[in-house]
This record gives sequence, C-alpha cells and structure tokens, in this order.
Amino acid sequence: MPDKPFIFDAHLDLSMNAMEWNRDLRWPVADLRASEKGKHDKPDRGNSTVSFPALREGNIGLVVATQIARYVAPNGELPGWHSQEQAWAQTQGQLAWYRSMEEVGVLQQIKGGKALADHLRRWHADSKNTPIGYILSLEGADSLVSLAHVEKAYQEGLRAIGPAHYGPGIYAQGTNAAGGIGVKGQELLKEMERLNIILDATHLCDDSFWEALDCSGGPVWASHSNCRSLVAHNRQFSDEQLKILLEREAVIGIPLDAWMMVPDWQRGVSTPESMSVTLETMVDHIDHICQLAGNAQHVGIGSDLDGGFGKEQCPHDLDTIADLQKLPRLLKRRGYSEENIEGILSKNFIDFLLRTWR
Repeated sequence: MPDKPFIFDAHLDLSMNAMEWNRDLRWPVADLRASEKGKHDKPDRGNSTVSFPALREGNIGLVVATQIARYVAPNGELPGWHSQEQAWAQTQGQLAWYRSMEEVGVLQQIKGGKALADHLRRWHADSKNTPIGYILSLEGADSLVSLAHVEKAYQEGLRAIGPAHYGPGIYAQGTNAAGGIGVKGQELLKEMERLNIILDATHLCDDSFWEALDCSGGPVWASHSNCRSLVAHNRQFSDEQLKILLEREAVIGIPLDAWMMVPDWQRGVSTPESMSVTLETMVDHIDHICQLAGNAQHVGIGSDLDGGFGKEQCPHDLDTIADLQKLPRLLKRRGYSEENIEGILSKNFIDFLLRTWR
C-alpha cells in the first residue's frame, strides 16, 4: 500500500463553508484559523479542518460536495429560508461558487462513469496538477421548488439527494422529526429514480427512512451516518436500518462529528479529550458495519468535517482532514487487509458509483 493511499470523502459542505462562513478554501487551514481569531458568529470559528491544500496533503482527490438550504416556516426554530424560492436561490449561489472553483482549476465536476474513471487516471498520474474531483449532492431537498427543478439540477450535475436534513421538510422528515414522506416525497423519489439520482438516506427520520426505501427502487447510499447501537440517537442508523441498506448494496460513510461518535456528548461542555474521541472511535463504527455485513465492502468515509463544527468537536488526534491518512494504520491493527483498507478509504464508494453510472 502506498505511503498515502487515495481517499474518497463522501460528504463535505464545501460551498457552505465558502459562502456562509466566508472561507477561501484555497488558503491553508492555519491561515483560515488565524483569519477567524476573535470571531464568535459561528460555533467553530478558528477551528476549521478543511481546505484544498489539506485535501491534497491527505491525497483526498475525490469528494461528494453539497448544496444545502432549508425551508422553515416563519415561526420555525431552525435556521433557514422562508420560501422554497429563496432556498433555491441560495443553492444556485453555492453552485456558482463551485463553477468559479472549476474556472480557476481547483475543482473538476464528475457527472458519470467515464468522467470518474478519467479523473482517477489523471489523479494517480499527477495528483499535484489535477483538480480535485467533486460529485454534487443536495443535502435536504426543500430548495427543489418543483419536480422541474429536479431535472434542471440534474442537468447542472446533481447526482445525489438527501430528501431531508434536520427537522420537518417539504419532501420528508429529518433528524429529530417524525412522519413519512407523503405524496410530494413519493413524487420526488420517482423522479430521482427516473434520472438515476442517488437517494442519500442520511438524516431521514425512521418513518421517512422506511417509507423512502419502500418507495424507491433506485440507487441508495448513506453519505454520513454512524451506528445507533454505539450512540443511541435517531441521527444514527439502527442495526435493522443498516441491514436493509446492506441488502440494497448501499455504502455507508462514517462521519467525524464527535456527538455522533460517542454517547453522552454535551454540546459546549464536552471536549474530544474529555470524551476520548479519536480516529479509533471512527474505526469502532466502521467495524460494527463490517461485522453486520460480514465483509468490508459497504462502508467508507463521509467525514462531514467543518459541517458546522471544527477541531473543538472532532477526534482529538485529527488536526486537519489530511489526518485521515492515519486510518490505514488503525485499520491494519484491527486486522483489516490491504484490500479491505483500500475499499474503506475509497474503492467501496467508487465501485458503487461505477455500478450506478454503468
């Protein structure tokens, strides 16, 4: 295995960081942190872990990058937009940022199997000069004003959709909510299936999860979800849910938000050090899914780093996203073969995409 094996991260909120946190991700992480010293408008100011230089340092050459904009009713408690049209406009601003990063040669959008194979060949031949590949995903579908907007987004390269995020949604109910997907959700899933858009089961509440999987016969994955048997919260998947995802040939990406990694995390009180949250904790969740599956072919990385949290709420042995390169040693120590490790780091998600886009 090479010193720095190739890594695929299935969930990064790059445009949110650029457009809402005002981070120029071309800067080194140290410079981003220094620029935010003394700021307190966001909970993770001065604690960022992700930048394009850090991705390159970690040989993370392919990512799933999100658009995100929630609709909330005027009296809603969650942050968001008061109309779907506003939410749509927000995602289009995020899309414009991705396009600008393509124009300067930092990113390259991947829309299909041939483009994916070509990107991997280029990266392995010359990673220093090859743009980082990104696959566009929508986290929470509220911004899709109509089914016509789904096709419009597909034409712009959208290849995965998570119908819900936190709370109640237009098309499904998310984390900490309850209820099914309803007629609108069913129509969305059928349109996604027609276009071969991946269903991201992450964030679906239990009712919506089961209804969505019953309704959709298309490809499904979970970009960033941990195990409820290790952390008892509805944000994680139960073993029963994991088993149905395994039956559907899904791949589950493991995130690094500390409250989802260990039980009894108290926001604003707990620290990674006090709760002993390390990359070894991540391997616990990886291993649990592998034991359920009976193999190592259905789990990968969906770090969610800088998804509204930073160094203050992720493994304390991770300084930047480049430290994902510590995983091979940890996995090898658990008895995983080089083939298994390559699958977890990148190949499981890549094979999923090549099957889906065949």
